[in-house]
Amino acid sequence: MSDYYNAFEISPVPTPGPDAVPPEPFHGIYGMPAFVTIPTSDLAASVDFWVRGLGFFELFSSPGAIVHLRRWAFQDVLLVPETGVPAPRLPEQAPAISFSFACVLSEVGSVAEACRALRPDSVDGPRDTFWNTRDVTVITPENARIVFTAAKPYDPASQEARNLESIGITAPDVGGDAQGEQPRAL
Repeated sequence: MSDYYNAFEISPVPTPGPDAVPPEPFHGIYGMPAFVTIPTSDLAASVDFWVRGLGFFELFSSPGAIVHLRRWAFQDVLLVPETGVPAPRLPEQAPAISFSFACVLSEVGSVAEACRALRPDSVDGPRDTFWNTRDVTVITPENARIVFTAAKPYDPASQEARNLESIGITAPDVGGDAQGEQPRAL
């Protein structure tokens, strides 16, 4: 018996790969297991950036009070008005905290391009990481650091696999099993 529960079947994140297709935006209602609340001094401008730049949609809003944005299931953001929020700073003065959203490899470049079109100095990357993802970091109009992160296909012979192994993370069985279970990516 395993000490870990295989939760891949409840995650909206597809198996990594160059042909991975992002799930459709999720319009259903559920108890949110996690969400981020971001105060903004300009609710309309923030909603516009999150929708046009980061690919979220407006699930619902209460005018002047809150806008609930979502992408995939379990990727929820609440934008709320805040008086006295400082004007957005330059990326080199970004906040110390960040929030990451899963995406697929094909979305990383388009998110970077869309955000650069809206706020040219707001994007860092895309860049590949030590732990086998490709990330793009965006500083939003509210001065939130948002990271879109896409898992790359797992290659047991790669430097990233050696990096992970060096810190004690070994690959799961990526070949599937006798019962026809699909292979998984790390």
